[in-house]
Amino acid sequence: MLFNPTIAWMTARGLFGRRRFLLLFPLPLLLVALAVFARVSGINAGDWGPLVINGLGIAVLLPVTALIVGTGVLGSEIDDGTIVHILTKPLSRAEIVWAKFLVASGVTALTAAIPLYVGGVLVQDFRFGLALAGAAAIGSVIYSAVFLLLSLLSRRPVLVGLLYVLIWEGLLGNLVSGTRVLSIGQYTVTYADRFLPTEYLTANVSLPVTIVMSVIVTVLCLLYAVFRLRSFTASSETS
Repeated sequence: MLFNPTIAWMTARGLFGRRRFLLLFPLPLLLVALAVFARVSGINAGDWGPLVINGLGIAVLLPVTALIVGTGVLGSEIDDGTIVHILTKPLSRAEIVWAKFLVASGVTALTAAIPLYVGGVLVQDFRFGLALAGAAAIGSVIYSAVFLLLSLLSRRPVLVGLLYVLIWEGLLGNLVSGTRVLSIGQYTVTYADRFLPTEYLTANVSLPVTIVMSVIVTVLCLLYAVFRLRSFTASSETS
């Protein structure tokens, strides 16, 4: 699958040129502000660390950022009809999906990993910050594949994505243990805990299951996104 820099550049330019991009700033700033306030106030890290790092950073900041970016790299072009111009070019659908996926993953990883790194440093040390940043980068890749596909399947991908994050990962993930094996947030916690075991995070999914599920979810979503894009007509209708 070849990388197409032109499609990637067009995707990045379209993403940063929309007001939607401004939605990426509040949550990272909030996480850093809370972490700085708690650290300066001398509050015990055990009291605020899990809430800020896991409750806000991994459970909210990461998936919401991926949702905004992942559905925006393709969904916005579908909404305004500009996807038609791309589809008329002599490009394979895999090439288009791959370029947009890489842009979505990269932007999400930077937006989520930096504040989580800062939060990890303030909670514990730079090693915890690096562990969180690495886990956030991996989580960004998986989330981006899922939400990119979602933008090809639904007319309201943001709403459907929010329901997944709030109900499946937020509610059912805490109440029904069996759903955690299908939770990208749980995969992210497992990766962070594996990179640097700490008292601030508790992994509920084993590492082998996490790795296998991460690969399966990402690959299947990208393959189906290519298949779905091939079925698009000039009207660019989603079902």
